[in-house]
Amino acid sequence: MSTETIDRPATVTELSFERIQAFLYAEARALDDREWDDWIGFYHPDCQFWMPAWDDFDTLTEDPENEMSLIFYYDRSGIEDRVFRIKTDRSSATSLPEPRTQHNLSNIEVLERAGNTIKLRFNWITNTYRYGETDTHWGTSFYTLDVSGEKPLIADKKVVLKNDRIHHVIDVYHI
Repeated sequence: MSTETIDRPATVTELSFERIQAFLYAEARALDDREWDDWIGFYHPDCQFWMPAWDDFDTLTEDPENEMSLIFYYDRSGIEDRVFRIKTDRSSATSLPEPRTQHNLSNIEVLERAGNTIKLRFNWITNTYRYGETDTHWGTSFYTLDVSGEKPLIADKKVVLKNDRIHHVIDVYHI
């Protein structure tokens, strides 16, 4: 991953919109290129990664510890475990062969800048190709970036999958 354009922001207010975009695009590219170790490098060790489910009343679940979630990791160790399973084929959810993906991001918004954090919202569409079939997933993501270090890190990630009626297991590379 080239981090020339996203490293070393002097302050949270100096991290430009273009550098935020470059960061998000680089994360998506790491998924598309199956650069799993690079992808993990985008995450803060304490990053919670959550994709809530839609309940029977078409409302998102609000408590990942007591309600259904499509994906939930307390911190980066859960993400690291998932990547280990993808890389070593040690999961029944692993897709073999791995699907080809293309992530497209749009409507990137900076919601808040405070202290050493930036809160973002953006829409995404991911096309996935496997076994001659193409699937499309789309939704909205909410990130909190920690910009206190040498490079930004995702400190919190919430992914809202808008088309949650799917015919296979959903994984981190689908979103």
